[in-house]
Amino acid sequence: MKNLEIIGLDESKVNKVKDALAQLLADYQIYYTNLRNLHWNVKGHKFFTMHSKYEELYNEAAAHVDEIAERILQLGAHPESRYSEYLKVATIKEIDGVVGGRESIELLLEYFKNLISQERALIDLAGDAHDDVTADLMTGYLASQEKNVWMLLAYAQHKHHDDSCCCETK
Repeated sequence: MKNLEIIGLDESKVNKVKDALAQLLADYQIYYTNLRNLHWNVKGHKFFTMHSKYEELYNEAAAHVDEIAERILQLGAHPESRYSEYLKVATIKEIDGVVGGRESIELLLEYFKNLISQERALIDLAGDAHDDVTADLMTGYLASQEKNVWMLLAYAQHKHHDDSCCCETK
């Protein structure tokens, strides 16, 4: 007996969910690597704040990568594990060099916009396939990401008093 048969999901309906999860996995892997870059290379007056935030975000991303890959397996497919393949399909692109200050905050917000959009679409696909587990997984991701967006936007509203901005990370 196949796994999908036992858990009561229709393979033809779940195929779109598996494809969307594979895309999300590729984007999360690049997102994770970019967060490591930001974490390793942050500088400036807000070093401690942003260094910790990047670490929090990449730890969360690492957990999501594992959960997404395991969900793909539970749905009867095999998750991609090669970065060379992720780079071919990811909509999040790897960053070249170090970004800092407002640029890094804007980059994080763009990443969240991308991931949130994919996760909302996955909730719809999962709903059509009666895949409540995938929908629930995505809903959990959204709760955390929406909070992070709110916090990053609040952080970005800092007023600059002179050229030695405390937000600068370059």
